[in-house]
Amino acid sequence: MLQMFYESQDFFLLKELEKLDPRKGVISQSVKDVVQSLVDDDLGSKEKIGTSVYFWSLPSCAGNQLRNVYLKLESDLQTSNNRLEELTQQSNALKKGREESDEREEALAELKAIELKHKELKDEMIQYADNDPAAFEATKNAIEDAHAAANRWTDNIFTLRQWCPNNFPQAKEQLETLYKEL
Repeated sequence: MLQMFYESQDFFLLKELEKLDPRKGVISQSVKDVVQSLVDDDLGSKEKIGTSVYFWSLPSCAGNQLRNVYLKLESDLQTSNNRLEELTQQSNALKKGREESDEREEALAELKAIELKHKELKDEMIQYADNDPAAFEATKNAIEDAHAAANRWTDNIFTLRQWCPNNFPQAKEQLETLYKEL
């Protein structure tokens, strides 16, 4: 199908393509799918003019597409090479202060020992967390807050229990029944 487009360098309607293509080895029932596949892959073009849809593919268009892809890939390669050079320079700059020496080895060993000791102390603190005075004080404050909130809600309920019968005297018996159930 693509070869036929390149040879003729002409524009075709779908009906014309269905008539021409059996000679080229494309079944007429699959012409629409094949042409749509070419358009989807940017190997062919289609344009709706009025009520007609025209299809075409020119060798120069394919060459232009390949050139554009080539230029984009060249640009990406150049960008990647520049990024690689920057990262290599950064790596070399970072290595300057990290040459292998006895002092550095001793400092790294000391750092590891301190980190290990810190981890051990954290684990020990977790064991004594139940007896932590700060945790005990926080729990005590939380209990006091909960107690005050419970008293506040109890006061609110009793206030509401007095307010409802005063404002709704006809529902006094129903409210008393409700209070007893709750």
